[in-house]
Amino acid sequence: MENSKYKAFLASVEAGSFTKASKKLNYTPSGISQLINALEQELEFKLLLRNKKGVKLTSNGKIILPVIRNILKQEEYLNQLSSEINGLSTGSLTIAAYSSVSTHWLPSVIKEFKEHYPNIELHLMEGIRQEVDKWLSENRADIAFLSYKESMPYEWIPIAEDPMLAILPLTHPLANADSYPILNCQNEKFIMPALGMDDDVIKLLKQNNISPYIAFSTLENFATLTLIEQGLGMSIMNELITKRWDCNVKKMPLDPPQHITLGIAVHSLKNSSPATKKFIDLAINILKK
Repeated sequence: MENSKYKAFLASVEAGSFTKASKKLNYTPSGISQLINALEQELEFKLLLRNKKGVKLTSNGKIILPVIRNILKQEEYLNQLSSEINGLSTGSLTIAAYSSVSTHWLPSVIKEFKEHYPNIELHLMEGIRQEVDKWLSENRADIAFLSYKESMPYEWIPIAEDPMLAILPLTHPLANADSYPILNCQNEKFIMPALGMDDDVIKLLKQNNISPYIAFSTLENFATLTLIEQGLGMSIMNELITKRWDCNVKKMPLDPPQHITLGIAVHSLKNSSPATKKFIDLAINILKK
């Protein structure tokens, strides 16, 4: 299939310039420019706006982008299907996941997958829930590991329930309690992870009609834990994300108990590539143990 124009377009969008795209695809910048020009002539409208700083999508380009991604994804599916017939020897797979999942769950899955299919190229994208969901919806990822949310437009495979925990300084008045009353968050200096955009925490607070005072907002959960260690506030996190961090904080269950369901999402298991199906089967077999 002649897809060099599509690859040049996608690489230019993702890289932000013809020069960076040319390095990724082993073309010259002028070669990338010629491919884009040819595609624009074929479609009869502009896809990219060029300037000295690079390129950006036109309004029509934004409409075409997901279609181009899907065309390339379908070609990858065809290549993998052919590869599977010959032993699944080539192909690529992009996985989007929470950082906690990529840290604690995926290394063992990836290790075993690579042992069985050493020539399948794996790409791992880490982000908060909104990012992981977006990457899957835009076909930038083949598989997403994230928490369940009502009305997801994907096929869903639950893996495990992960309890939500209160994270407190050791000097907190409730640090020696058996559990933390969730309504008490209303009276706390709350440290919000993911720059205030953690869907799982926001959902929990809304469900319990809690609007805490946000003392700090952090990007990384480890930063949240270190602030708590210094007595600057408290927070709520899922248990998996707190593992292996060496901080002197108190972790305790919430009252009433709260949890999120972590699992795998795909657009369609039936129409997924062979590599995607193999990875999912392996992940279920390893993680559900």
